[in-house]
Amino acid sequence: MYEPIRTKSVHTTGGDAGAYPHRSREEELDIQLAGHLAALLAVTDELGDAEGGERIAHQVARLRGAPPARHAGLSGASPEALHRKAHALAGRALVVAASRADTSAAILAAERMDAHTAALTGDPLVTAP
Repeated sequence: MYEPIRTKSVHTTGGDAGAYPHRSREEELDIQLAGHLAALLAVTDELGDAEGGERIAHQVARLRGAPPARHAGLSGASPEALHRKAHALAGRALVVAASRADTSAAILAAERMDAHTAALTGDPLVTAP
């Protein structure tokens, strides 16, 4: 019913597949999670939250195997804008941490989301670590 394929695929590189570096899904998720947490660390440092920054830096160091570079500059954004950005970054980190089943990073991301929600709303019922 169908004719067999008679030519080589245009989607192959023609070379040895082992010649190119490949990362596992777990390694890719580690890199992505470390990136989200490093971005969250920069915003957290800009907000002046030393305790939160240390906890995030510890997770980034665990994932990367080296301590992260700390943010020294100021963006000039308002504190409200920084809290919104940090909340979004913590949400992204939470999704990736849940995907790779990293409980400690997921808990940290959820706590950071709560802290930034509390800062935005002024709600005393939301506990900020």
